[in-house]
Amino acid sequence: MVTRRKSPKKSTVRIQCPRCGNDTEFFEIADGVVLTTRYLQNSDGSFTQEGDESEVLGEIKFFCAECNQDLTQHHKRFLEMLF
Repeated sequence: MVTRRKSPKKSTVRIQCPRCGNDTEFFEIADGVVLTTRYLQNSDGSFTQEGDESEVLGEIKFFCAECNQDLTQHHKRFLEMLF
């Protein structure tokens, strides 16, 4: 008899702000960010953005966008559910 392992279920529990109850809008703030943007100059002298790269050198914090409550303890969960 073959026993199949059940894969762990991903939690469907939403992150919710304990202060205001918001469970839809959030933002991150990253310290020490290097942002590199590449441009191509067109024949008419204008520029077109070709792409950008960012590198976070410091801490990243996670906040409720409604009341600005610090929700950094949920940041790992946020990253796991980011698609």
